[in-house]
Amino acid sequence: MSQASVIVYVVSDSAGDTGELAVRAAAAQFHPLSVNIRRAAFIQTRDGIDSVLTAAQEDNSIVLFTLVIPFLREYMVAQAAKMKVKAVDLLGPLIDNLEHALGHESRHEPGLNHLLNADYFRKVEAVEFAVRYDDARDVTGILKADIILVGVSRTSKTPLSMVLAHKTYKVANVPLIPELVPPRELYLASPSKVVGLTINPDALNAIRKERLKALGLPDSAPYATPERILKELDHARQVMEKIGCIVIDVSNKAVEETASLILEHLQR
Repeated sequence: MSQASVIVYVVSDSAGDTGELAVRAAAAQFHPLSVNIRRAAFIQTRDGIDSVLTAAQEDNSIVLFTLVIPFLREYMVAQAAKMKVKAVDLLGPLIDNLEHALGHESRHEPGLNHLLNADYFRKVEAVEFAVRYDDARDVTGILKADIILVGVSRTSKTPLSMVLAHKTYKVANVPLIPELVPPRELYLASPSKVVGLTINPDALNAIRKERLKALGLPDSAPYATPERILKELDHARQVMEKIGCIVIDVSNKAVEETASLILEHLQR
C-alpha cells in the first residue's frame, strides 16, 4: 500500500551532511510525494542510536546512517535488525571495499571532510566575497573575481554565486538593466571570466510573476510584462555580445547544472 509521505532519519557520528544530500537526491525521484528528513548528528554513543531507532520504530520510518566509528556501525546494524527498523548503511560497504582494494585500514575518524584546512578557509573567503559583491553592490569586485555573472533579474545570479563560492570560486554578479549603463569594469575584465546568463522569455515571465506574488504585488506589474522582458533580454544580449563572453541559457536548469556548465567552460 502506497503512502503520501515517509520520514527518513539521517544518523551520523559527524554533521550528517553527506547522508542528508544522499536522501535528498533519492527523494527527488519521488516528487511530489513527501520525504521528511530528520537529522541526528554527532551520535557518539549506543544510547544515541537507541533513541533514534526507537523514534524510527514508532514512526515506521527509514534510517540512513553514515557511521564510520566501527562499534557504532556494528551496534546500529544489530539493533536495527533486532527492532525490525529499515536501516541503510551509506558508507560502510564503500569503506569496506576501499580497505580491501587499498590493502589499508580506514582511519575510522568522523568529520574528516569538515576539517578546518586551507580549502575550508578558501570557501569561507569565497562566500564572503559573493555576499560583498552581489548585484554590483561594489563594482570594484568585478576585477578581483574569478567569475563574473551577468544577466537580467531572476536568472539565478545570486544562487549561482553561492554554489560556485562553495567550490572556492570568488564570484561577482552584475544585473543588466536597460536604463543603467553597465559598469566600466565589466568591459575591462577578461571576457573568459565573464558568463552571460539568458533565459526563455516565457520562463522568465512565469518566474517573475511568482516573485511578484511572493511580494504581495499584482502579477500585472511592468516587471513581468512580456514587453519589458523582451526589452531587458535584448539589452542583455547586446551587452554580452560587446563583451564577447560565453552565454548560457538557464531556462529549466537547476543552479547546480548551470554551475557545472560554468566550471566546464573555465576548465576549457
